[in-house]
Amino acid sequence: MKVYQTNEIRNIALIGGSGSGKTTLAEALLFEGGIIKRRGSVDSGNTVCDYFPVEKEYGYSVFSTIFSVEWEGKKLNFIDSPGSDDFSGGAVTSMSVTDAALMVLNAQYGVEVGTINMFRYAEAIRKPVIFLINQLDKDNADYEKTLSQLKEAYGSKVVQIQYPLQIGQGFHQMIDVLKMKMYQWKPEGGAPDILDIPASEKAKADELHNALVEAAAENDEALMEKFFDQGSLSEEEMREGIRKGLLTRGMYPVICSSAAKDMGVRRLMEFLGNNVPRISEMPLYKNTEGKEITPDAAAPASLFIFKTTVEPHIGRVSYFKVMSGTVKPGDDVLNEDRGSKERISQLFVVAGQTRTEVPELKAGDIGATVKLKDVNTGNTLNAKGADNKFDFIKYPNSKYRRAIKAVNEADSEKMMEILSRMRAEDPTWVVEQSKELKQVIVSGQGEFHLKTLKWRIENNDKLAIEFFEPKIPYRETITKSARADYRHKKQSGGAGQFGEVHLIVEPYQEGQPMPEIYKFGGQEFKIQARDTQEVPLEWGGKLVFVNSIVGGAIDARFLPAILKGIMQRMEQGPLTGSYARDVRVIVYDGKMHPVDSNEISFMLAGRNAFSEAFKNAGPKILEPIYDVEVSLPSEYMGDVMGDLQGRRAMIMGMNSEKGYEKLMAKVPLKEMSNYSTSLSSITGGSASFNMKFAAYELVPTDVQEKLIKEYEAQKAED
Repeated sequence: MKVYQTNEIRNIALIGGSGSGKTTLAEALLFEGGIIKRRGSVDSGNTVCDYFPVEKEYGYSVFSTIFSVEWEGKKLNFIDSPGSDDFSGGAVTSMSVTDAALMVLNAQYGVEVGTINMFRYAEAIRKPVIFLINQLDKDNADYEKTLSQLKEAYGSKVVQIQYPLQIGQGFHQMIDVLKMKMYQWKPEGGAPDILDIPASEKAKADELHNALVEAAAENDEALMEKFFDQGSLSEEEMREGIRKGLLTRGMYPVICSSAAKDMGVRRLMEFLGNNVPRISEMPLYKNTEGKEITPDAAAPASLFIFKTTVEPHIGRVSYFKVMSGTVKPGDDVLNEDRGSKERISQLFVVAGQTRTEVPELKAGDIGATVKLKDVNTGNTLNAKGADNKFDFIKYPNSKYRRAIKAVNEADSEKMMEILSRMRAEDPTWVVEQSKELKQVIVSGQGEFHLKTLKWRIENNDKLAIEFFEPKIPYRETITKSARADYRHKKQSGGAGQFGEVHLIVEPYQEGQPMPEIYKFGGQEFKIQARDTQEVPLEWGGKLVFVNSIVGGAIDARFLPAILKGIMQRMEQGPLTGSYARDVRVIVYDGKMHPVDSNEISFMLAGRNAFSEAFKNAGPKILEPIYDVEVSLPSEYMGDVMGDLQGRRAMIMGMNSEKGYEKLMAKVPLKEMSNYSTSLSSITGGSASFNMKFAAYELVPTDVQEKLIKEYEAQKAED
């Protein structure tokens, strides 16, 4: 493959729901581009893009796959993205490093939840979108219905470039209203005959052509003036208008294909090469300091690693986008994230697992290299003279979590090494070794996402693992004030131990003033704060430690020991052993011994006084609450709402968005364990959701009683 200049390169993400035909389309693109001699099929398990064993096992895309084809003097870099929302990280990555998204729709099913989800991701990062209505050769294909759904969802910005003359098994002709020609294929597809538009279609084609001309002109003032003066635009002027419309997301062109029959694929590549915005026209990427980086091939080189895989017999393969400069084999680069030096030994353009060496890659291009020593997904590699660091991919929040452990405990360390490696490949797998829960927690985008992780560990790495329900990170706090004192005294020959601490505990909220007088058992305690420490807790919330000691009852040098003892108890609340939070502790009195008092004595006295006071201060359990947003067809609203209410959800609101209903709720994490599976079952897979931590809130009394009983039973068992 020759070296392409920056503006000869087009980067396109293939996105769309499961079953839309992206992988089949990729085969046709590779075949027409001369990269492969024979098209594979998903059913046969021999496609270029689904080459990992887990993809062949399950029959669907798990990873995004990069491939490049040359067409009419341009290099088209494609990234075929998984369609399932469980693997949305691949789609988000693909769109983040490309210049436009080609949204593939199955003409049999129209706008599906996968379409909605993928469009939402594209919208969030302001990515141009082109719609491709695929599978027009299927018996149940309905072009008009699909087009109508697109217009209903995305409005007048949806503009036809092509339309089919017949659909189903007889599909072999379409009208192109940009070219104003009819394309006709023989049964084997491939190169079409390009014919004049039949008289019977001329009026419709003219109408759609005029609508396209007007839509193209709307995106540029000079084109609009020319359109008003002349009543039309040239093909090149229309392309300019389409590119500008894509850039501003003021236009969503619609084109047609049957990828399985290789019909419309050549014209698709021509359209993409001519109408996807040039790299120089795209908004500039910013580095982490907010500086815009121009894709200048003459500048010092910066590479952003957006994908990493580990492949048999090769090792680590790093896929990158050239953000600036020109990269060549033998270049020395610095990993800006890790501080390590690397050498680019070889450069490749890829088609799945097939790699073709190239002498250099220019700014804006996408390529791969192998055997970098210390490079992970998300790292930036800089040549001399560049000091960029990039972090522009924003992954969706996790939706499904499970505790994981090796069946054989001796394999635990090996399991963590594998998880670390897989996390480097797919950052949407989140791995946490929870000190609090004493579990390893793996979070992902859904049940299938984690099922895939388990399959790979057990089949590729030959390590047996098991998933089970994770514990919930509860918190404990108090609801009223309480007082306690404790004397620690120990005498066993020689120096003894003595420390006595008197303290008050009360609930704490940010900015809450401290009373001057507390009353307990008819007795008043006057408090005067001499010093206040706010201790932010690793697990959230605060401990506020107040020194109110007068008359030197406790020497100031023992106060850190008292605080240490209190912190030990904050790490293990009395109700369920969970972390405590949002407590103010006022140490107001105590006693010490001139010889026997020491730090350990006051640490133990403080810990025990705090523990007693906490138990008498109306302790309550807090649970993590998540903001949950569900997108669903309106016919399922009642069932989904009922299911959420059965999960102790508080419904916060509803609204409509682009043909779908959106339901917002606050739901305890405990109730979200199997929600992705349940939602799919209720809605036939047509709904999706996302969740984000909101706050900790008090659990209901009946739930608290149940949790305390479970904890006590577990302690007795241990």
